[in-house]
This record gives sequence, structure tokens and C-alpha cells, in this order.
Amino acid sequence: MGALAIEKKKFTYQDYLKTPEDKRYELIEGELIMTPSPVPYHQWVSKNIEYAIERFVREKGLGKVFHAPCDVYLDAENVLQPDILFISKERLDIIGEKNIQGAPDLVIEILSENSAYMDMVKKKKLYAKFGVKEYWIVDPGERTVEIYFLKERAFILERSYSKDSILKSPSFVDLEVRLPEIFEF
Repeated sequence: MGALAIEKKKFTYQDYLKTPEDKRYELIEGELIMTPSPVPYHQWVSKNIEYAIERFVREKGLGKVFHAPCDVYLDAENVLQPDILFISKERLDIIGEKNIQGAPDLVIEILSENSAYMDMVKKKKLYAKFGVKEYWIVDPGERTVEIYFLKERAFILERSYSKDSILKSPSFVDLEVRLPEIFEF
């Protein structure tokens, strides 16, 4: 007797558009995933990082910074909502009326209890596959930041920073993010 195969329904962007507006969903490899609201400390860290990057980007006229919830449409089966994302001024045409249509230049994901596996494994692979140039994984619990840089369709760890460090991005010359200020609560 053969094993009974249960086929999971693959969802698409059209299905994603029908999800309730009062809930946060992402579409990852055709699977609809509901994500709970982040805890206050997660939001504090996110706001601090976004503020530091936004100030730098505006001062230098480099592009646009967005934060979740903001849909990043990679393809019909992959629509993500990174915590923070940056699009360079040369690529502003990927900003659509309803979503970002393609890979941002920089994506920052801030880990939470429910998102760690997704952010560190699944999303990381997708961001590399679709061409995100730089990916930051921020761990508020450990107060660390890992910066990955895209090389031949895979992310290579550029550098890890601890809570007392001054972060420097490979993409932003002269950007310095003081992590003690980011993690202070």
C-alpha cells in the first residue's frame, strides 16, 4: 500500500491580496504565513536603525528607506515585508503604487521569537536568489548585527558586530551606526 500524498495548496500574489488588512502576512514559496505584531523592544530597535539610515540617506540623496509593513513583490509566490529596506536612487523605478516590485538594495530583518528561522534561513535564501545586495540580521536579544553581502547569488558574511561596536556598511561609504545607541532602551 502506497503512502497517501497530501498536496499543499500553493498560494499566489492574487491569494495574498485577499488576506485581511488587520493581520500581517507574507508569502514565502507559495505558503501564506501570518506574522504576529513585534514586541515593543523589536520596534524600538527597528525605529533606531531606520532613523540612523534615513538621516544618512536623505543627507546624501541616496534613495528611499521604507519599513514594515511594506510589500516587496519578488514573484507570484514570494511577497515579503522586511522590517527595513533601502532602494537606491538609480532603482527608484521598482517602487510601484501598491508595492516594491523587485529586490531592494538593502534589507534589514530584526529577529523575534517567531521569525528567527524564517529570517535566518528561508528569507535569507530568497533575498539572495532575487538579488538583494546587502542583508542585515539584527538580533535584539543578543544585541548583535550580522551583515551579509551578495556574491554570486549567495550571501557571504561580511562582518558581525556586537552591542558596543560602530557598524559600517559595505554599501554606504561613511555610514556609521553606533550600536550602543541602537540597542539602548
